[in-house]
Amino acid sequence: MPVINRIAAFADEMTEWRRYLHQHPELGQQCQETAAYVVERLREFGIEEIHEGIAISGVVAIIEGQGDGPTIGLRADMDALPITESTGAEWASLNEGKMHACGHDGHTTMLLGAAKYLAETRNFKGRIALIFQPAEETGGGAELMVEEGMLERFDIKEVYALHNMPGTPVGQFYTTPGPIMASVDTFHVDIKGVGGHGAYPHETRDPITAALSIGQAMATIVSRNHYALNDLVVSVTMIHSGTADNIIPETAYLGGTVRTFDKDVKAMVKKRMAEIVAGQAASFGVKAELRYEEGFPATVNAPKQTEFAVDVAREVAAEGKVIDDAIREMGAEDFAYFLEKTPGAYLFVGNGDTAGLHQPDFDFDDATAPYGASFFARIAERALPLGDA
Repeated sequence: MPVINRIAAFADEMTEWRRYLHQHPELGQQCQETAAYVVERLREFGIEEIHEGIAISGVVAIIEGQGDGPTIGLRADMDALPITESTGAEWASLNEGKMHACGHDGHTTMLLGAAKYLAETRNFKGRIALIFQPAEETGGGAELMVEEGMLERFDIKEVYALHNMPGTPVGQFYTTPGPIMASVDTFHVDIKGVGGHGAYPHETRDPITAALSIGQAMATIVSRNHYALNDLVVSVTMIHSGTADNIIPETAYLGGTVRTFDKDVKAMVKKRMAEIVAGQAASFGVKAELRYEEGFPATVNAPKQTEFAVDVAREVAAEGKVIDDAIREMGAEDFAYFLEKTPGAYLFVGNGDTAGLHQPDFDFDDATAPYGASFFARIAERALPLGDA
């Protein structure tokens, strides 16, 4: 069996945990009930060193091995999304307008499964830091943990994380060394013109026309201002203006997202956006202000730790079911803040033929949990071996 036999033996228990968490989703940093459930399980496992209230509702628990050694961090995110669930499952969300549409209930369960096994066996030396993090979706969780000095406080030398992936068969893993997920920035453009009657546009300074032109010009940043083989996404995702069909409004707003792996590319985008906004505003006789907000940095896997994690995944997965040179993703992940400070690796684990992430009919496949728990457990045992094990 690819998964650890002991973990397979309590797979049904893991399903119970996961479905309870799915029924009780919480958002952002306010994951107190989720954290309390996690702490209750950890205490049942006999784990005594548990630190609560990190990054508001985060939890770090320490499992001591047999003998001295470094500390390895294993991370799971706990927060849900502001989406109304449509799965119709018996374990569907009980919290209206909130659901685990990204599988963080499964991630938390996988780390709990590893915790149960490692607390029983302690077949390692050194320490394992179990990191249960809030606010991955809305941002701030990992960054706040880093700012609070969590990595230094627990002397974490390496850190690892998993994320489920719909469309990839259960039991498969994939990752890549170096950048695996993009940085994510947000831009906002506020435009002020002169409003008036829709029948007399010559008496106005139309902010909608300016907004459309700015949006079209921003699309040329990707096609005309950067090298085609450097990954870059610039997406205008919002344009808001107007109240009636016969009124030219006074103001307009547009906003969107920028994804890249390269800091120089990001700097170019910021420069070109500022030039485009200023130039287009002048050409239409309106005022426009660009606000550019830098978000998560790129998630960059350390080559040595990625190679190690791939080797561990190959122990857990079926033969030939681990991809070690996957195409990097344009999505973003705040685990990046941990990897900026501490070497480690981020991997994806298959969630089978389910709905996509962030969709109202998504559900974590409980068959995935034993694979993820076994991966985390073997990371601990392989990174901190006893004797010649």
